[in-house]
Amino acid sequence: MIFHVTDGTDPRLDPFRWRDRQLASKLERLDAVGAGLFVAEGDLVVERAIELHFEAVALLCDEPTGIRLAAVVNESVQVFIGSEQLRGDVTGLGVPLRATGLFRRPALEPVHEVLSRATRVVVAEEIDNPTNLGAIVRSAAALGWDAIVLSAGSADPLARRALRVSMGSGLSVPFVRLGQNDNIGQLLQQHNFVSYAMTPNASATSLSSVTVTSDQKTALLLGSERDGLQQSSMNSATHIVRIPMHGGIDSLNVGAAAAIAMHALGPDSLS
Repeated sequence: MIFHVTDGTDPRLDPFRWRDRQLASKLERLDAVGAGLFVAEGDLVVERAIELHFEAVALLCDEPTGIRLAAVVNESVQVFIGSEQLRGDVTGLGVPLRATGLFRRPALEPVHEVLSRATRVVVAEEIDNPTNLGAIVRSAAALGWDAIVLSAGSADPLARRALRVSMGSGLSVPFVRLGQNDNIGQLLQQHNFVSYAMTPNASATSLSSVTVTSDQKTALLLGSERDGLQQSSMNSATHIVRIPMHGGIDSLNVGAAAAIAMHALGPDSLS
């Protein structure tokens, strides 16, 4: 249903003003089942969400995009059409995107179900920067990884910034969030994963010397840029690996390191 709006203070547009904290507050908990909302920014990300059958609640668009999208979403979805000035002001981005969409969050699958069917998973431990997590998710989608496992303190792949950086890849790569009492090392062992813990430590095995076989299940463990992986995660890993560095540089941004490691351990590296 299409509505032309001219007043940026229209209360029907309030959800497009919400920040991640307000959106998350609708969840009560980040792992709440079937609860909460997320915002997709930009026409490409909005269209990707619709193609993947995420349930749209409302869209804010320019007129050509709004008319086009209104034809492919449920007729109950409110499609608001507004000027460039209104769209930029309401979203707070300043840039008048062609489309911004409000969608319902899907229910998160149980960790065991995802690990039982996945062949390659990325474990993001305490990666709380949405930009870094968005880059990791985009690389996972591009390089053939099946799922993202998030620690309790990691960022949200559906946060506005993470979703922008991932260009909507966070919509296609399944993710699960560990509970406070979940032990990722034990979970990976139970599901027969060979795990590779990333570290800048020079004593670790060079990633270039690692061999991945076609029949193995592979888990890549990444820690925060500040503290790295917890010692318990390092101790439980099958292999401790590093990216060789030159020029006196000791490490890379976690997003860049993740992409290199995913390529080295991914489907194109199988022997």
